[in-house]
Amino acid sequence: MKVVGVVGLPASGKGVFSEVCREMGIPVVVMGDVIRDAIRKAGLELNDANAGRVSRDLREKHGMAGVAWLTIPAVEGLDAPVVVIDGIRGDNEVGLFMEHFPDFLLVGVVSTFENRLSRLQQRGRPDDTKTAEDLRARDERELGWGLGRALGLAAVTLTNDGSLEQFRREIRALLENLLEGGAE
Repeated sequence: MKVVGVVGLPASGKGVFSEVCREMGIPVVVMGDVIRDAIRKAGLELNDANAGRVSRDLREKHGMAGVAWLTIPAVEGLDAPVVVIDGIRGDNEVGLFMEHFPDFLLVGVVSTFENRLSRLQQRGRPDDTKTAEDLRARDERELGWGLGRALGLAAVTLTNDGSLEQFRREIRALLENLLEGGAE
């Protein structure tokens, strides 16, 4: 099984990457679902502050790769030639996935701050930040978990600053190459 990890700052395009995967029949495991499930189980409101707190708590309890450890069983439970892990937040998670899945490929998704802020303001998820100040704080929090170092480890980097269709075409081309057994 080829495991593809996706890393990027908030609203860079990881969700679009996952959406294209699902359209192509590639299963996706979303690391943020682990966080959202923990928020619900704790009886907390789903918002950015609680997402940050629960993420930090999980990392304190299980180590910096704690969310990744909690994700592995879901990946292993899938029977597919390619599985995507959406939402890697740090280099420790990348290291764990590289150790655990011998055929692991990390894809970075990047986009400008302005484009990411605009997407967040339009997206409407309850845990999204809405202001530039809040996004800067969220970026800083996630960069503190090693997200910048994780982006630096990406074997492939896609830039999502053009049209949505152009980005989707680039994703499809990458995935078709992987499904055909091509090199990264």
